[in-house]
Amino acid sequence: AALSCRRYVAGGQCKSTAKLEGKVVIITGANTGIGKETARDLARRGKVIVACRDVAKGEAAASEIRADTGNQQVIVKKVDLADTKSIREFAEKFLAEEKELHILINNAGIMLCPYSKTADGFEMHLGVNHLGHFLLTFLLLERLKQSAPARIVNVSSLAHHGGRIRFHDLHGEKSYNRGLAYCHSKLANVLFTRELARRLQGKLFSFAIGTKVTANALHPGCVHSELVQHSFVMTWLWNTFSFLLKTPQEGAQTSVYCAVAEELDSVTGQYFSDCQPAYVSPRGRDDETAKKLWSMSCELLGIQWD
Repeated sequence: AALSCRRYVAGGQCKSTAKLEGKVVIITGANTGIGKETARDLARRGKVIVACRDVAKGEAAASEIRADTGNQQVIVKKVDLADTKSIREFAEKFLAEEKELHILINNAGIMLCPYSKTADGFEMHLGVNHLGHFLLTFLLLERLKQSAPARIVNVSSLAHHGGRIRFHDLHGEKSYNRGLAYCHSKLANVLFTRELARRLQGKLFSFAIGTKVTANALHPGCVHSELVQHSFVMTWLWNTFSFLLKTPQEGAQTSVYCAVAEELDSVTGQYFSDCQPAYVSPRGRDDETAKKLWSMSCELLGIQWD
């Protein structure tokens, strides 16, 4: 019984053996947890850029992955998603050094942190989990289009079901709950994916010209990772019931699936869990909110993205 319970918890496996020879992948937050295991899997297939805030931790993870996969093309680059200046510097360097980009995995995330703001004055969950990745995707999109077929993969969460976009109080200045702030940011990931996919598809569906760049979101599962480090109670629960949680390697499966599975070549704007399509909350399917969030994000970041 314990074994079948464990197998159930492990969830879906990515069966694809697709190789990524000559392809370039960026994964944010790939120095730990799900991101690191996603990087390990994709490093067996192609070139991986580990984009993370802590370069020392990134180097430790990358050298372990290089040793494990025999792939020397696992490269660490610094990016702090809580600082738009850092995001711009990262993108600028990347564009100068790499002529192609085939897969962008917006994986980095923070969870349950006490109230704080990013360098630009955004509430931390919204700033890192949504706005940071929104800006990064904007800055790299032309390169993805030039390298197409290409994929954008946004790591969201089942927690999006508990989220809402509070336009009147985006930065939680009037009221703040760290659990809900996480949920709001994960809903933002789903809405961003939906609107991005719509924009990339081209307006005329009957003659879908499209850009051959897809965008999908996913729930990795409840994973035993460092994400809960800011909460004593959650850390205790996580450790006590770890047998009911996925390992980071199991949690990475859906990210890998969205990045490489051949059957997703032309699938876009979808949400996956356990390597299959999953239910999206009604708020996550609200196109009006998605459009409004898009224009508000552009405004906050001072960019024009049409």
